[in-house]
Amino acid sequence: MMPQSQLYSQHQSSTTERSMSDVSREDRPSKMENEEKTPSVPNSGDGEGSLDRLLPSVSTGLSPRKRTTSQCKSEPPLLRTSKRTIYTAGRPPWYNEHGTQSKEAFVIGLCGGSASGKTTVARKIIEALDVPWVVLLSMDSFYKVLTPEEQILAASNDYNFDHPDAFDFDLLKHILRKLKKGKSVKIPVYDFTTHGRHKEWKTVYGASVIIFEGIMAFADKELLQLLDMKLFVDTDSDIRLVRRLRRDISERGREIEGVIKQYNKFVKPAFEQYIEPTMRLADIVVPRGGGNMVAIDLIVQHVHSQLEEGSSCICTPGPTPAPDPQRFGQHTPGQGYAHHHQK
Repeated sequence: MMPQSQLYSQHQSSTTERSMSDVSREDRPSKMENEEKTPSVPNSGDGEGSLDRLLPSVSTGLSPRKRTTSQCKSEPPLLRTSKRTIYTAGRPPWYNEHGTQSKEAFVIGLCGGSASGKTTVARKIIEALDVPWVVLLSMDSFYKVLTPEEQILAASNDYNFDHPDAFDFDLLKHILRKLKKGKSVKIPVYDFTTHGRHKEWKTVYGASVIIFEGIMAFADKELLQLLDMKLFVDTDSDIRLVRRLRRDISERGREIEGVIKQYNKFVKPAFEQYIEPTMRLADIVVPRGGGNMVAIDLIVQHVHSQLEEGSSCICTPGPTPAPDPQRFGQHTPGQGYAHHHQK
C-alpha cells in the first residue's frame, strides 16, 4: 500500500496532465504570445503575482499581436538625429490628419548688399536645417518687365536695377502669401542677359520653411509683415565689388567697364540709401556671409526649435516699422552692428 503523500502527489500530477490536455492546439499559440507580451510579476509574498497568472484570460476577438499602441495622429512623428530630420508620417508637417493645413510656413527674410553672399548663406542654412520641405525664393525672379526704352538703357548700363521701383513687389507679396499658406505657385524666371522673363514659369510647392533673399527684402512694409525671422548679411564693400565683377562677367556676359560703371552709378549709392539702413530691422546680422558658420548654426538651432514647438513666428511681434526712403540718408555709420538686435 502506497503512503498517503505519494497518492496525493500522483493524483495532483494526473490532474495537471488532464487540465493541460484540455487546452486546444489553437489556444496554445495565443497563450504563448500573451506570455511573451506580459512582463513577469515577481512573487511579493502576498500571492498577487501567482493569482494573476491563474486568472482566465478575457477574449476580445483580436489577435494579441495587433494590440499595439497607435501613434498620435494630430502631430506627424519625426525622428531627429544629429544630422537629419526624418518625418515618419506620409503627410508633410503643415497638414493635420484631416488633410487640412495646420500651420503656416516659417518664413526667413535674408537681406544684404549685392554679392554679399545672401544665396550662399541661404544654402548653408538649408543644408544645416536638413528638413525635407524648404523653398528658396530669390528676389531676382521679380524684376519688372522692361519697356523698349528701358531695354535700351539696360543695354548701355544706364538702367537702375538697384532701386525699389525695379521690382514687382505686388507679384512678390502675392506669391509669398500663397507659399506661406502651403499652396503651390508659379514663379517667373528672369534672364539677366536679355533683361526679360522666360515664357515658362517655374512651379514651386509649399514648404515648412521658406527662405526669401534679396537686396530689397526689407524695403516694403507689407512684405516685412510676412517675415517671421529677418537676417542681414553684412560683407565688406571691397569683397562685394570683387564678387560682383567675377559674377557679372563670367555668368551674365557683361564687360568689366560696364560692371564698374553700373556699380559706381547705381549699386553703391543704392546700398547706402536703401539697403544698409534696413540693417536696423534685422533680428540677426551675419558678418562675413557664408563663412560665418557660428551664426548659421545659431540660426538653424533657433529655426529647429520653432518647428518643433509648432510656432509660426519667432515671438509675439509688434508692428514692424517700415523703412522710410527719405530717412535712409540719415543712417549713422556704426549703428546696427550688434549681432543680435533688440526690438
